[in-house]
Amino acid sequence: MSFTIVIPVKGTDAAKSRLHATRELARAIAQDTVEVALIVAPVIVVTAASAHDFPGASVIADPGTGLDGAIAAGLAAVDGPVAVLLGDLPALQPEELADALRRASLLDRSFVPDADGTGTTLIASTTDHAPAFGGGSAERHRAAGYVEIEVGAESGLRRDVDTREQLEALRGRLGVRTRAQLP
Repeated sequence: MSFTIVIPVKGTDAAKSRLHATRELARAIAQDTVEVALIVAPVIVVTAASAHDFPGASVIADPGTGLDGAIAAGLAAVDGPVAVLLGDLPALQPEELADALRRASLLDRSFVPDADGTGTTLIASTTDHAPAFGGGSAERHRAAGYVEIEVGAESGLRRDVDTREQLEALRGRLGVRTRAQLP
């Protein structure tokens, strides 16, 4: 079963504000994530950034109504199985994502929690979605019928970056664009 991957990317100066990232660093993190996802499946990026920032992906304009609105816009553009992947996974590897989507294809709804186990980095559905991203989203996704896909704690699929410490912990595993933006 083939998934289409929807990736919401803020694409504004406020992107990755908790990380205290420059616009260039935030864009590099998103570009590294999108590049890996494109190896695995078709990708739709929902963003306020330029479509030129994400070659190979279909780009939809962010409606400007927050993360939920961006995800809804991406989901509306897909007919068939769809996964929503957060755009801040700069250590993601294609085989990690491909394995998770293979396992997701066996379930109606599935998700991957972040490294802390409280947030969510990926949801996938072969039927319909009930996205519930934000703080404590792992529990909300469970309650909505998403089944957790077991992924190793060190997998790049679980390692979203919201703080400088999280980014530094991944330094040796980061995508090429992200590495180029670090001192």
